[in-house]
Amino acid sequence: MENIKHSHVEVKGLKLHVAEIGSGSKAVIFLHGFPEIWYTWRHQLIAVANSGYRAIAFDFRGYGLSEHPAEPEKEIIYDLVDEIIGLLDALTISKAFLVGKDFGAIPGYLAAAVHPERVDAIITLGIPFILPGPDSLQIHQHLPKGFYITRWREPGRAEADFGRFDVKSVIRNIYTLFSGSEEPIAADDQEIMDLYDPSAPLPPWFSEEDLETYASLYEKSGFKYALQVPYRSFDTEGGLSDPKVTVPALLIMGEKDFVCKFPGIEGYIRSGAVKNIVPNLEIIYIPEGSHFVHEQFPEKVNQLIIEFLDKQRI
Repeated sequence: MENIKHSHVEVKGLKLHVAEIGSGSKAVIFLHGFPEIWYTWRHQLIAVANSGYRAIAFDFRGYGLSEHPAEPEKEIIYDLVDEIIGLLDALTISKAFLVGKDFGAIPGYLAAAVHPERVDAIITLGIPFILPGPDSLQIHQHLPKGFYITRWREPGRAEADFGRFDVKSVIRNIYTLFSGSEEPIAADDQEIMDLYDPSAPLPPWFSEEDLETYASLYEKSGFKYALQVPYRSFDTEGGLSDPKVTVPALLIMGEKDFVCKFPGIEGYIRSGAVKNIVPNLEIIYIPEGSHFVHEQFPEKVNQLIIEFLDKQRI
């Protein structure tokens, strides 16, 4: 970890926090989800760098140590596509591999669809290709009203829920809840934070030191941007129709990932319908994998990532 170099790079008028290790000729850009941050890729950064790649993870705008845009309430997930390409430009990288987790998979796929000349291949964890906009698999329309996405999309509700706790407790609660196989759904008289059992230990692969690191970064950024992007902006039309991701792609899913229970998601993946949009897609399931499979089983995920990257270099 001490060999990871940290810097700030200006992209689209905002200073982004960048963590980097390795000096290979091929770059791998890691895209975090929520409640994650660059640090979520700590195991992958080191392994990929040791395999001869230039490994880069950054905090999306409004997250962690990166600057907030002036009007976060106007931001949409498509802004992160421009941010990824802008980061490549700022680092003078002509073409890179992308690795996206959770919502970070979505701008990664979109970048590959819109700018295939800048993307060698893409790997995603936990999320298949989903096109943001009003018709995106109609997921939101079929979710229970107490579902965490539904609750967090409601202006002010998550702010009031989270505000009852310190930042460290919020991160602990979400990490513990989201490590299970059941979807986080609150009753009418509950908020999402109420689902957390105070006697529940942290997942065995997530240390108190890890929690402290996450908490310190979210104490810097807060949750304002994270609630806007992805949750409150996911239905915003981005002007992209009939997308295709033609670059080689790998989807890694944990069998115990609660995302598999989202309406239509498992059928979309297992039926192969996702390959209508991502034709060169390989899908691998990890039997006991949770939503945080890359932190839970880092050696297995590192192996899958590196084998896939190496295949593209042959």
